Amino acid sequence: MKKLAVFFPGIGYTADKPLLHFSRRLAADAGFEVLTLPYSGFPQKVKGDRGKLEESCRLALSQAGEMLSGIDFAEYDAILFVGKSIGTIVAAEIASCSPVPERTHFVLYTPLEDTFAFPLGNAIAFTGDADPWVGDGVIPRLCRERDIPCRIIPNANHSLETGNVTEDIENLGIITKKRLFCTDGG
Repeated sequence: MKKLAVFFPGIGYTADKPLLHFSRRLAADAGFEVLTLPYSGFPQKVKGDRGKLEESCRLALSQAGEMLSGIDFAEYDAILFVGKSIGTIVAAEIASCSPVPERTHFVLYTPLEDTFAFPLGNAIAFTGDADPWVGDGVIPRLCRERDIPCRIIPNANHSLETGNVTEDIENLGIITKKRLFCTDGG
């Protein structure tokens, strides 16, 4: 089985930060080819500024499109898109144009509301109940409406961190114990 995992970082949450770093390692251990999209050039102070968020999405989507232009998704039996924040929007939009959307699975770390404007198929979401980027209860509600499993991390911010390092490490363990890389229906 040929499998591809594509990682879509956030604006300030790069692929070297814990959620994406360990997820990449888990994907590689599960036999996925791993591709990380290092897009950049975002405006400053995006949070709370709709125009800057849209500009950031356009930049990330353009850069991701260029980096993925040589990939023939139809060659893969399983495709995993792992997104963080703005990366969840970019992943969802790219998957919506894929010739094989039924093969695409999503791991959505702190998705933004705009992510849900696209079909998500097989997905799992993780959000914090103290995330200042999204309104109270918005992401869990959108997940319920779409029948997407949603793990809510108590007291966690947009990085899924609580400020208590022991709790954060435990939460990272819980997140990574979910069957994130099972794309065969199991």
